[in-house]
Amino acid sequence: MKRVAILGFGFMGMTHAENVMRNSELSLVAIVDKNPKALEEKLLNPTGNFAVEKSDQGKLLQIKRYRSIDDCLEYEELDAVLIALHTDLHFEMTRKVLLHGKHVFLEKPFCLDLKQAEELIKLAREKERILMVGHVVRFMPPYQQLKTWINSGEYGRLKFLSMTRYSGVPAWGEWLDRRVSFGSSGGALFDLLIHDIDFVNSILGKPGSIQCNYLPGLLSKHDYITALWSYFDKGIDVKIEGGNIFHSNFPFQAGFMAGFETASIQYSSSRGDVIQISTDADLKEIPCGLSGEGFYNEIAYFAQCINQNRAPLACMPESALQTIQLCYDHI
Repeated sequence: MKRVAILGFGFMGMTHAENVMRNSELSLVAIVDKNPKALEEKLLNPTGNFAVEKSDQGKLLQIKRYRSIDDCLEYEELDAVLIALHTDLHFEMTRKVLLHGKHVFLEKPFCLDLKQAEELIKLAREKERILMVGHVVRFMPPYQQLKTWINSGEYGRLKFLSMTRYSGVPAWGEWLDRRVSFGSSGGALFDLLIHDIDFVNSILGKPGSIQCNYLPGLLSKHDYITALWSYFDKGIDVKIEGGNIFHSNFPFQAGFMAGFETASIQYSSSRGDVIQISTDADLKEIPCGLSGEGFYNEIAYFAQCINQNRAPLACMPESALQTIQLCYDHI
């Protein structure tokens, strides 16, 4: 089993901890958080915009805790570190861990500074360590099914794709007491809509043109996005829309609508584990698995890459860098 530590124990840190403990190839040996006394409160009162299984509180409370990654790297024999910190710490912490010769799973977004992202890619290559950015939608079963239909041509050629993602303004962790300064997270564009931007780029590539409108919110100048991507060579149009300009208790929802030559397909997180397929003759629903399993799937994939000492071809850091550049292309 590969020994891993989690750096940052907010909502995503907790989510990754649960999935590391579910994985037979990984052993969670340390949690790094600058406020370890708050760990018990986080375990008892988890918050966030996804429903996740409740942590094994007893097991988590027995795991060693450190206030700094420096202490953890000094006293623990680690194979990898999962980094789930605020965006403005991604470069510094990832660089530090790579310099210590550890593999890194970095929660998205990569780095808002493109030069910093390029430097981390180069450093990981020099150190011969795996660097993977957690773009979880690539690993969610409903979206993987959509990719399969696009590639197989089962319903003919894809003509139109609509991706949506809505959330209330974050009100947990650092978001709650506004320790996050305006614009430092990149706002909804880089923190929320990046999921759909990354997914579409991973299956269709860079579009020929992007038309975009955006609205400001509490976190940035682009907390609501509506964009139209055109693939002139493929005859495909893609709409990407959503944001977090709603009140904090607004229910999270995400989904897609795909128009193929012989069928129209719809999925919404509010419907859970089914996809609707419409033709001129009928309407049917098929099971597709839960989106939440994507969080386990990406960690399991990272574990396989470590154990087999192979690059994360399904989610290369160069691709994550392209996604950041695409986000900037919207503004």
